[in-house]
Amino acid sequence: MEEKDRGSSEKIANELRAQILSGDLLPGSRILQEQLAVEFGASRLPVRDALRRLQADGLVTIVVNTGAWVSKLNKTECEEAYLIREKLEPLLGRRSAEQMHPDTIVELQKLLEQMESCDDVAQFLRLDREFHLLSYSHGPAGMIKDLVERLWNTTQHYRRAFVKLSGLEKDSVTHLEHRLILDTLVRGDLDELEVILGAHIRRTRKSLVAHPEIFD
Repeated sequence: MEEKDRGSSEKIANELRAQILSGDLLPGSRILQEQLAVEFGASRLPVRDALRRLQADGLVTIVVNTGAWVSKLNKTECEEAYLIREKLEPLLGRRSAEQMHPDTIVELQKLLEQMESCDDVAQFLRLDREFHLLSYSHGPAGMIKDLVERLWNTTQHYRRAFVKLSGLEKDSVTHLEHRLILDTLVRGDLDELEVILGAHIRRTRKSLVAHPEIFD
């Protein structure tokens, strides 16, 4: 692929990623390659490459000779994704905490305070994602981290649904759990960190499964 096409591919992938994560493109939405090519003034090659990148990130589903759609989960698939997250994220969180720099703790505290003063779902989701992925950022590169990030992408829409269900009240359980996560990192209590992270993810899973209309 030529340099110009690589630049176009990256630009298209970044724009689509932002639209999917923000909810502007909902799960199950058809992605028309011809339309993207016209919109970005690009050929089919960078469009196809961008969609393959997003498929690798868990954001897009490509069906050969049929087309591409924003990835969508049914209730069973979503529950399975959260069950995997319940097991992997405590492990990744622990391994990250073992190498965490004090500056990261400061940044996590700032993000937590912003979340607690936030009354906008889109902004909260952005801050929440940044908080958790930052807390995992010192973990070793490899399969676990890659899979966790992919699952965060795939379940983004369902996290949005959970936040709308649970609300953003300042005394909410979600904010309390974030405080507990940060506290364990400050104290270096990695056993408790694993327990709290698992419970945090489990509560989301149970709430989503209790509302099957989310998956219609």
